[in-house]
Amino acid sequence: MATDHIRYDVLARDALRGVLRRVLADAAEHGLPGDHHFFITFTSTAEGVKLSPRLLAQYPEEMTVILQHQFWDLVVTEDRFEVGLSFGGIPERLVVPFSAIKSFFDPSVQFGLQFETTDAAATAEEGEAAPAPATSALPSPVAEEKDEVEKPAEGAEVVRLDRFRKK
Repeated sequence: MATDHIRYDVLARDALRGVLRRVLADAAEHGLPGDHHFFITFTSTAEGVKLSPRLLAQYPEEMTVILQHQFWDLVVTEDRFEVGLSFGGIPERLVVPFSAIKSFFDPSVQFGLQFETTDAAATAEEGEAAPAPATSALPSPVAEEKDEVEKPAEGAEVVRLDRFRKK
């Protein structure tokens, strides 16, 4: 099999992260339109993630946040987003690099993206098998909107980049 010197998998992953960046930047500037809201799952120990020790102890591996009604000061830069959320009535500021994001889902339109984290991609590039993406749609949410959570419908479409990777 020919070697992919262009790295189409990396280009596609970066392009899809660009979609996520643009959606969040638009939400930061104009708010969430209509019924749109976002479930964002990320690796809590990834490089550049900033969580309080309390949240890190509670979510030592990964965390899912919901951007819907109760979030503030959403700031989006080229490589990360920052947002204020309340957890158990305690306000927190989270910093999440796009490279730490594992999945993004907007249940209002059944749109989702699933990513390998940078650590998993680096492992794959070194020739080792990268962990397979989670098969469930999304883990349980952690933000206060818990009671309003909509479960992803059966027909939800999640784009997985490993479909395009050489086996």
